Amino acid sequence: MTYSVAVSGASGYAGGEILRLLARHPDVEIRTVTAHSSAGDALVDHQPHLRSLRHLTLQPTTPEVLAGHDIVFLALPHGQSGQYTDALGGASLIIDAGADHRLTSEDDWNAFYGGLFHEPWTYGVPELLVDGSKQRERLASATRIAAPGCNASTVSLSMAPGVAAGVVDATDIVTVLAVGPSGAGKAVKPHLLGAELMGSATPYAVGGTHRHIPEIQQALRAAGASDPRVSFTPVLVPMARGILATTSAPMAEGVTDAEVRDAWETAYANEPFVQLLPEGRFPRTVDVTGANTALMGLAIDRSANRVVVVTAVDNLAKGTAGAAIQSMNIALGLDEATALPVDGVAP
Repeated sequence: MTYSVAVSGASGYAGGEILRLLARHPDVEIRTVTAHSSAGDALVDHQPHLRSLRHLTLQPTTPEVLAGHDIVFLALPHGQSGQYTDALGGASLIIDAGADHRLTSEDDWNAFYGGLFHEPWTYGVPELLVDGSKQRERLASATRIAAPGCNASTVSLSMAPGVAAGVVDATDIVTVLAVGPSGAGKAVKPHLLGAELMGSATPYAVGGTHRHIPEIQQALRAAGASDPRVSFTPVLVPMARGILATTSAPMAEGVTDAEVRDAWETAYANEPFVQLLPEGRFPRTVDVTGANTALMGLAIDRSANRVVVVTAVDNLAKGTAGAAIQSMNIALGLDEATALPVDGVAP
């Protein structure tokens, strides 16, 4: 069976990455791409790297245009996708790459986003530990999927094994992330201009204000933490794509080094896209560019009695579009890895 697909927000970074990965998927046909101000333009005018899709024209983003497809991807700014979901009841599968359906707590939504709260959908990170099993079990029957925030899934994947195994103290998680500006979207913003970014590292959303914090806490509660507390500091660095997250938490009392490492090895032993590196090895963002792969290295800082996990992902691939398509594959009963590269692009 070939599934018909519509992708909204196709002129943006997330929409373009969804299209790049879907273009090599043998079980889907990309029939419709939409945008707002760019409607009427050729897709390749905005995504010139997508040569196999040069026949497509951007249509207006309306419920009428998106309706009638088997699968709809919503790659819209936060707060915009919710207006379409009720009108697309006929679609067998809808995947939202925005934040509108990620959070289960209305209080968290109001505190970090604001605006109309929408019902939470099945969270699209298959490898996450949830109540002793993997999230992919819930995705297998899903018809509405919320793709993750890129920073949120990176930190959650970094700490969930330790939380689930009880080898770390989740009340004191500290994470600092080097992130590329593509995670902020394609809209022109002065602080994202090359002249502002090149040769500089710039912290933002400091002091507990980043919108991905409640999403991380939600994932860690699902993994078994009763009161997860996260100090989260992202730093913009001059690379187009990528996240390098350094996350640490205190070791639980009486836990051995071997028990700590075993928690992560057991959690990700059979995962094709989340890989723990050998002891003493740590990833670089370039190792995962273009890939649906999260690479992580683990260390134990005995002087501070903390577990340190360094994780690299491509924020547009595994962080967003790759996670969305991986979840789509699971929901449709397809091979989970279909159309998703494990290998990065280097140099």
